[in-house]
Amino acid sequence: MRVAIAGAGLAGLSCAKYLCDAGHTPILLEARDVLGGKVAAWQDAEGDWYETGLHIFFGAYRNMRRLFAELEIEDRLQWKSHSMIFNQKENPGAYSRFDFPNLPAPLNGVAAILGNNDMLSWPEKIAFGLGLVPAMLRGQSYVEECDQYSWTEWLRLHNIPERVNDEVFIAMAKALNFIDPDEISSTVVLTALNRFLQESDGSKMAFLDGNPPQRLCQPIVDYVQARAGEVQLEAPLREILLAEDGRVAGLRIGGIKGQEGRTIAADAYVSALPVDPLKLLLPEPWKNLPYFSKLEGLNGVPVINVHLWFDRKLTTIDHLLFSRSPLLSVYADMSNTCREYEDPNRSMLELVFAPAKEWIGRSDAEIVAATLEELKRLFPQHFTGSDQASLRKAIVVKTPLSVYKTVPGCQALRPDQASPIANFFLAGDYTMQRYLASMEGAVLSGRLCAEAIDTAARAGAIGPGVAGASAALAPV
Repeated sequence: MRVAIAGAGLAGLSCAKYLCDAGHTPILLEARDVLGGKVAAWQDAEGDWYETGLHIFFGAYRNMRRLFAELEIEDRLQWKSHSMIFNQKENPGAYSRFDFPNLPAPLNGVAAILGNNDMLSWPEKIAFGLGLVPAMLRGQSYVEECDQYSWTEWLRLHNIPERVNDEVFIAMAKALNFIDPDEISSTVVLTALNRFLQESDGSKMAFLDGNPPQRLCQPIVDYVQARAGEVQLEAPLREILLAEDGRVAGLRIGGIKGQEGRTIAADAYVSALPVDPLKLLLPEPWKNLPYFSKLEGLNGVPVINVHLWFDRKLTTIDHLLFSRSPLLSVYADMSNTCREYEDPNRSMLELVFAPAKEWIGRSDAEIVAATLEELKRLFPQHFTGSDQASLRKAIVVKTPLSVYKTVPGCQALRPDQASPIANFFLAGDYTMQRYLASMEGAVLSGRLCAEAIDTAARAGAIGPGVAGASAALAPV
């Protein structure tokens, strides 16, 4: 069975891979000339790579790790020490660590929290631990129920001191969804904490050993093409064409860079686009269907990724760092953490600027200047005095609408992968799966979408000869 998939981010790539495994033939269509969607990266004239975001792989990402194993590229994940490292706000240039010992979960997480005395007092640790008990005992059902509250509201309901938010969770909320604790759904934070506390390696982190399009996305493309699947770049979806029976009859693909526009016909169709462009492409007859109308409540959050190359080494830390800055979320010296970007003498910092709502419309120069001001606090020894570090180059990547903004109430708006249209399906981290807006969520959504398509095909609801792809187009 032929399946046309619009969007070659991780959701679309994952869907194509698992469709191949089920014996189907995917046709993957990507608007841009680069793979990866939200994990896309580009190379500048000097050969340096810059990325859409700072991408971290957690031990709890079981579906992502399964995909790496199936592609036989597990060695491309560079695992770091099992720690979480925060800058100390009151002690410029110093760090505070949560080190997870080699113990079963949740003992290792408890030991990590109890072993850190820089950020939380013992009464704060006890109050926070007691608040987490329902999540640990009742699991995901309790976590889902908490979607009615922001993280700040959840802390207040459990009488957890506000300082816990200030010390730890402002940084974590921005890392998880690029927004502050007052906005983020408590379901997001509790989902992460539950995995971290219930899986011994859940919070362990890894960096990819190189740029994502080549080191992660291309192996999936190779896998798909080796099984008769197709991958077409510079193939933007312009219109979802409907048949007279209401099913999808084809996808109209725009012609760019001198190419002719064309129509792709298949037996089933998948949107693996982010939710915002999908909403713009919905056919008029679909817009009042509850399944699709609920999507109006899901909106992408702006994200800014800043890359700064310096003339010297600023740090030798080989790990993700939580900046605890009002402007920055997390950052890493990619010359330490990523094999392909390695430089023993000079640093390349990759930093996530968040929340980005007030900054997305500002110039790159303003964003870089504000970031450098923050670096004076993070690395005072290199940005004060007569011998200061010199910025060699800067690149800013803006994504006005990135992952969906996980505010309270969003869980009820997230769609299943199978739509009310028999031969139309959705993949994307905004669709319903337990890992929310993340690389893991995207990969899992793609696999779930492929399973839904295969189930429908086996039931005879879609496939060659079934009305839809071969039906006449609906009148325009």
